[in-house]
Amino acid sequence: MASSAGPLYEDTPLALLQTPAFETGKKDPFTLEASHMTLSHNSLIRGYNGIYQQAPRISKADYVDFVGYSLAWHRLVESHHHFEEIYFFPAIEAATGQKGVMDGEVKEHASFHAGLKSFKDYLVELKDPQKDFDSTRLLEIMDSFAEPLYSHLKSEPAALLALSRFSAPERQFDLTKIARETGKKSVTLSFALNVLPIFMLNHEEVEFEGGMWKNHPAVPGPVKWIMKSVLPMWQRRWWRFMSCTSDGRRKHLVA
Repeated sequence: MASSAGPLYEDTPLALLQTPAFETGKKDPFTLEASHMTLSHNSLIRGYNGIYQQAPRISKADYVDFVGYSLAWHRLVESHHHFEEIYFFPAIEAATGQKGVMDGEVKEHASFHAGLKSFKDYLVELKDPQKDFDSTRLLEIMDSFAEPLYSHLKSEPAALLALSRFSAPERQFDLTKIARETGKKSVTLSFALNVLPIFMLNHEEVEFEGGMWKNHPAVPGPVKWIMKSVLPMWQRRWWRFMSCTSDGRRKHLVA
């Protein structure tokens, strides 16, 4: 069980992103979907921050679980961008009639893939019992891709918001439906058990933007309970390193 002796999670070194809905007060479909993407990106940011904050303080007894958690975060980032490129972006192209309209986002993905690969490769090496965990090395790798990763996470919601320019009476499209269909394609049993909790339990819904996203994602209560309380039981030792509790509050870190 996670100790309450560790420091409370903080949004550093990467700052959280404000949602367009909070900034503008608008509730049109493009603003809402850009905001939902912002919330997803904030879960990635909290995951990054939590790893960064805990790595220097982690005890040897927690190395294996911490590596498992960190690799799950990597898989979430990788899967998020993979399914965007395979399903989400092509569907947007088809809806807008604009070939290459999301090419800028694909190029941004490529800008930090090498850093993510180094992150994964180093963690995989640590599965060898002869290898010692070096937090300084891990943070150096994370620093190497922090800027391009953060720049992308910040810019992509704005790119989605700008898609409203292609919506007209003769060509209307449902961006929320496109995103929802992409999400369905990405969730397998393995993903649900070994990755999804990273997204769900790095979502702070009490303090952030006055709690306006406490009902996100918009799924039935029992389904949300399963996602936040039942699925995490599978790899529960990994999820000790989350930034938030199952009721959406910042928590004390393990280390």
